[in-house]
Amino acid sequence: GAIGIIPYIFQQGFLDVTTGMFGANLVDTIFRSNQLPSIFGLSLTVVMLLILVYTQGMKVEIPIVSTKYRGFAATYPIKLMYVSNIPVILASALTANAVFMGQMLWSQVNPRNASPIFNLIAQFDPTSPSSPIGGMIYYITPPRGLEIVALDPMRAVVYVLFMIGIVVVFGKLWVELGGLSSKKAAQNLLDADVQIPGFRRSNKPVEALLNKYIPSVTLLGSIILGLIAGVSDVLGVFGSGIGILLTVDILINYYNQLVREKVETVMPRLGAWLGR
Repeated sequence: GAIGIIPYIFQQGFLDVTTGMFGANLVDTIFRSNQLPSIFGLSLTVVMLLILVYTQGMKVEIPIVSTKYRGFAATYPIKLMYVSNIPVILASALTANAVFMGQMLWSQVNPRNASPIFNLIAQFDPTSPSSPIGGMIYYITPPRGLEIVALDPMRAVVYVLFMIGIVVVFGKLWVELGGLSSKKAAQNLLDADVQIPGFRRSNKPVEALLNKYIPSVTLLGSIILGLIAGVSDVLGVFGSGIGILLTVDILINYYNQLVREKVETVMPRLGAWLGR
């Protein structure tokens, strides 16, 4: 029954996969081979989750006052993770499509890895066509797990650097195209009938102030997101890098939604303003 499932999971976690003995080899028990779930992987997942939760709470708060409701004062938060997870999702989609296209071209043009030119783009194992063994495609796919990383550390380094670079590019594009730029944020504040104390109620001064923070948090947040996603994939955390990023983002969004609903219940006018 349900009571016995927890001891069963604990026993399987410490079961030596080669001998079947409980705790026979502590090192194998902690790390485990063949990319099996391990205590090390679980610990890394918990650490990454804690890092994400901590960084999600880091923000710069700019004081604002309402021009419509006298006496109302609040803060406009600019989070370190200003770009959210969209750049990582776009980077993962781009990588997946590149690998898919590489597989298709390889199967039609270079199934025996005999073309020196195409080998620069992609090489796959003929016995396992889904496994890249060379070319650019090889370096933009994650080597999941310490065993695979140990065979080719350079691949892991290149993959993490690639993730950081592509997430930074998508982060900048998302801020500009997604209506998150300094200019758009300043206009949104004015449209919401709020202003920043000490600044004229005009686009240019507010935009200049926001421009001190938004480009910086866009770059730094994108670097951190790319680093976390890349390192999580390389170290083999549970659910992959993008998986834990989405998990934390969804949980925080649910929490914020609950807080907003509570505010709407107690203070309907303030709740309506927060929902804009």
